[in-house]
Amino acid sequence: MYRLSEEHEALRETVRALADKEIAPYAADVDERARFPIEARNALSRAGFSAPHIPEEYDGQGADAVAANIVVEEVARVCASSSLIPAANKLGTMNLILGGSESLKKDVLPGIARGELASYALSEREAGSDPAAMRTRARLDGDHWVLDGAKCWITNAGESTWYTVMAVTDPGAAKPADGISAFMVHAADPGFTVGPKERKLGIKGSPTREIYFENCAIPADRIIGEPGRGLRLAFATLDHTRHTIGAQALGIAQGALDAAVAYVKDRKQFGRAIAEFQGIQFMLADMAMTIEAARHLVYTAASAVERGTPDASFLSSAAKTFASDTAMSVTTDAVQLFGGAGYTSDFPVERMMRDAKITQIYEGTNQIQRVVLARYLLR
Repeated sequence: MYRLSEEHEALRETVRALADKEIAPYAADVDERARFPIEARNALSRAGFSAPHIPEEYDGQGADAVAANIVVEEVARVCASSSLIPAANKLGTMNLILGGSESLKKDVLPGIARGELASYALSEREAGSDPAAMRTRARLDGDHWVLDGAKCWITNAGESTWYTVMAVTDPGAAKPADGISAFMVHAADPGFTVGPKERKLGIKGSPTREIYFENCAIPADRIIGEPGRGLRLAFATLDHTRHTIGAQALGIAQGALDAAVAYVKDRKQFGRAIAEFQGIQFMLADMAMTIEAARHLVYTAASAVERGTPDASFLSSAAKTFASDTAMSVTTDAVQLFGGAGYTSDFPVERMMRDAKITQIYEGTNQIQRVVLARYLLR
C-alpha cells in the first residue's frame, strides 16, 4: 500500500507549476523540430528534478519511488519527451545504485544529480525481448575491460555522459544469462561512438540512437558488481523502472484528458457546447476512471518495489502495462473528441497520441509483460 503525504502533494504542485511555466511552452516546437528539450533539462536540473531518485549521500534529492514517479508524471502531462530526462536517468543509474561499488557510485551519481544524463544499454537488434542472446562482448585485459559490439534503441544517447552497458563476459557459461556483466561507460571513453538519431513516431525530442564499442577500454573498476551478475541486476532494475514508465504513460493520459475537457466545454455544435451531450460525457467519464485506476496501480507498484514485497515485480509489470494501455486508449479518445482539429498539430492531443504508443513497447513490450504476469500467477 502507499500513502500520499503532504510532501508528495506539495511536490506535485511544485513540479506542475514548473512544467506549465518552463516546459509546456516549448513542447510543440520540441516535437516539430525533433530537438532535445534543453529548456526542460535546464529547468529540471536547477530545481533538482532531473534525477530525484539519487540518494542524498550522492548529492541527490533522495526522493522515494512515489515522489520520483510524481515528477515524471507531471512533466509527461505537458511533454513526454522531457519526462524522459528523469525517467531515463533512473533507468541509467539503478543498476549502479543496486549493485555497484561505493567508489563507482561516488564517481558517477553526483554528476547525474547535478544535471548530467545517464542512458541504459541493454537491447540489441537481435536481442530485444531475449536479452540473453546479446552479442556485445567484454574481455578483461590487465587493468581494463575492453568492449566490442553495438546496442540499439538507446534513449538520450548522444546527450548522456554515462551509459550502463550489458556485455557478455563469459561466452561459455552454462546458462547464457550467467555470462553477462554490467559496466559504466563514459561518453569520452576511447572506442565509444554514437550513431545517427532514429526517425520516430513520437517522443521526438528524446534522441534515440545506436551506440558502438570498438576496442572500447574502460578501467576494470567500472564493472557493476561481480562478473556474471549483469542480467540479474538488469531485471531488478526493470522492476524499479517499469512502474516509472507507467507514471510517464499516466501523465500523457492526464494531459490528454485535461486538453479534451477544456476543448469540449468551449466547442459548440447545434447551438450548445458539445460537453452537454451525453455521448461526450460518457467518453470523458470512462477516460477519467481508467486514469484514476492506473494512477493507484502505479503508486502501489512504486511503493511495493521500494519495500521489496513478494509481489513487487508483478505489480510493476502490471502498472506499466495497464497505464500504457490506458494512455493509448485515452489519447485516441481525446483525438476523437477534438474531431478534425484533433488530427492537426494545432492542438496537443495528436502529439500525445503518438507519444503514448512507445509506452506500450519500451522497457518490455506489453506482450512480454503479460508473460511475466502469467508466470507469476502460475508458478
